[in-house]
Amino acid sequence: MTKVLLVEDDTNLGGLLCDYLNMKGFKTDLFSDGIKGYESFMKNQYDICLLDIMMPFKDGFTLAGEIRMVNSGIPIIFLTAKSMKEDIIEGFRIGADDYLKKPFSMEELIARMEAILRRSKKNESMVDSPVFNLGRFEFNSHKQLLSNNDKVIKLTTKESELLKMLCINMNQLLNRETALQAIWKNDSYFNARSMDVYITKLRKLLKEEPRLEIINIHGTGYKLIFT
Repeated sequence: MTKVLLVEDDTNLGGLLCDYLNMKGFKTDLFSDGIKGYESFMKNQYDICLLDIMMPFKDGFTLAGEIRMVNSGIPIIFLTAKSMKEDIIEGFRIGADDYLKKPFSMEELIARMEAILRRSKKNESMVDSPVFNLGRFEFNSHKQLLSNNDKVIKLTTKESELLKMLCINMNQLLNRETALQAIWKNDSYFNARSMDVYITKLRKLLKEEPRLEIINIHGTGYKLIFT
């Protein structure tokens, strides 16, 4: 049974969501503020988090950031009345997987949750896979080798780690801060510039495959597009 952490300070909406999710087969824990939500997250195993943004004591952005420091892969959906572009960008910068503006339909929430959970399970299976097929290229992340027929390129450790994260998130956003924390262990300005250099190097290495492209998502991260 999928276990859901629901943190929503509107008691009426929170209760309705909790009852509906439980009726649909999800095991849902409901909390009304970010502090209680985080305490429960640290004590229990969850498959997905649904977080309100405007909450007492600890807002949803802060809570999501703390959750991401503990588990960088758990899916997070923001539920919010805020619709300003800056808030949406901030949510995705922190690492949200989706963003639903209130009021929303329960059916839409379930559909988005199921889509994200399917993608998350697929990504989890790919994390343990050492070999990725990228058109004419084959990438062995364990051996750090990028092969194109008889041409084999030995990648550096950081090149390999970055390419693997891009492959795992194929055609999806790779959040900039998530990659920096995972590979460089912090998101300082100098490490961010260093990652840009590695992205440029990977683009040059992959340019022989026209179906592959690494694109910048302004202010948030990168996507490895494979068509």
